[in-house]
Amino acid sequence: MASSLLSSLRHSFTRPFLVRGTMSSAPSSQMLVAVVGVGLVGSEFINQLLSIPSETSPFRLVSLTSSTRTVFTPNQPITSASSWKSTLSQATEKPDYQKLTTDLAKLISPSTRVALIDNTSSDDVAGMYPRWLKAGINVITPNKKAYSGDLGLYEKILAASKESGARFLNESTVGAGLPVISTLKELVATGDKIKKIEGVFSGTMSYIFNEFSTGAADGPSFSSVVSIAREKGYTEPHPADDLNGFDVARKLTILCRTISLSPSSSSSSRTSLPSLQSFASVQTTSLIPKPLEGIPTGDEFLSRLPEFDADFDKMRKEASAEGKVLRFVGVVDPVKGEVKAGLEKYPVNHPFATSLGGSDNIIMFHTERYSPRPLIIQGAGAGAAVTAMGVLGDLLKLI
Repeated sequence: MASSLLSSLRHSFTRPFLVRGTMSSAPSSQMLVAVVGVGLVGSEFINQLLSIPSETSPFRLVSLTSSTRTVFTPNQPITSASSWKSTLSQATEKPDYQKLTTDLAKLISPSTRVALIDNTSSDDVAGMYPRWLKAGINVITPNKKAYSGDLGLYEKILAASKESGARFLNESTVGAGLPVISTLKELVATGDKIKKIEGVFSGTMSYIFNEFSTGAADGPSFSSVVSIAREKGYTEPHPADDLNGFDVARKLTILCRTISLSPSSSSSSRTSLPSLQSFASVQTTSLIPKPLEGIPTGDEFLSRLPEFDADFDKMRKEASAEGKVLRFVGVVDPVKGEVKAGLEKYPVNHPFATSLGGSDNIIMFHTERYSPRPLIIQGAGAGAAVTAMGVLGDLLKLI
């Protein structure tokens, strides 16, 4: 089975051609790849991309851009997973997104397409998407900024993509490597009606409440769980950046726009969902105690968080008395016209209580077809390896 699949992939990626009178194989069409952002996710993506055997890969890595340097080598694609870092570190050219746009656009031809991979979390880079798409450059990213920020930017992205035919793909903005957006798009495109989407969308919040609220009245203090989560690298350096719920609000905004702005979406779904001007329009309940709002450093925040352990402990005991657990969830509800994120109670036998471990995500799609039992997607929703996999998966969709 595996060998048959590999053979099929190789056939789809290649076609025969003659070189000096001999028959060989080469990609039927080239996909030139430019990568912006070479941090944890970017580095992992590059390594995964370069792990595809060159004789079967339709991809050619022609550009790398970090925050300080850029490499553009269309005539000598980067092929080595072991040396690309040194190649970039030796570069003397500084990043120039305008010049990169012009250079990449010149490479597009009937047999050559270009994809730009944005592995940053930069607003400035996200603001370039309409220009790249208008130039015919496909855009793939785990960066949530463009798709959850100002509605005007998102509408420009849609218009630029429609004008040029270049595609934008952002699977990993919601569930890393989990097929969340692609599943939603297929449900909507095939005429299913979305009744509600609910889920634990934050790996950080998942870990915190898996550890803090297990159904028992007693357990570790909230502040100690948050501290351990930070030590394990599950939170941002400043835990308030997770506890404010903004990450979940961004993901809900992306899902909401995927439904309401899809041409295949039913008119009722488009009109019943609120028009979110940005993720800030989502009804979001922050877990940051009011006296701690605005504290500048993560260390100071954690030193004062124990002052509010009694408040969180009270919520846990109340939930336990009802046979429930606490979970920080996000909801998109076209029926009620709601998009919200906050702390909710769920029965101890609910999948949100029984199926989660570590920093897993779990998302339920309640639809006309998937009712009364919802379609459930769950698994690791954070981490460089699975996020890079989601990005590479999007790139493969262009072939």
